[in-house]
Amino acid sequence: MKSGILALAILATTLATGARADLNYPWCAQYGGDGGALNCGFSTYAQCMATVSGTGGFCEQNTTYVPIAPAVHSTRKRRS
Repeated sequence: MKSGILALAILATTLATGARADLNYPWCAQYGGDGGALNCGFSTYAQCMATVSGTGGFCEQNTTYVPIAPAVHSTRKRRS
């Protein structure tokens, strides 16, 4: 019962904060050399390298990465 309540709380928080699940990150980890698994879920090169450390993999830039522009808020004053 407690785990169900916790799951609902997490879901409500996620929906309220507008979290997105897009996998648009600038770095990819290639595991096990060419032909191995590819994971393009890293924000920084250091994060990627820490993940592949000791696995024989390497990191490369994500060629399909498209930076998402931050939302622009209007500074125009509203009329009352």
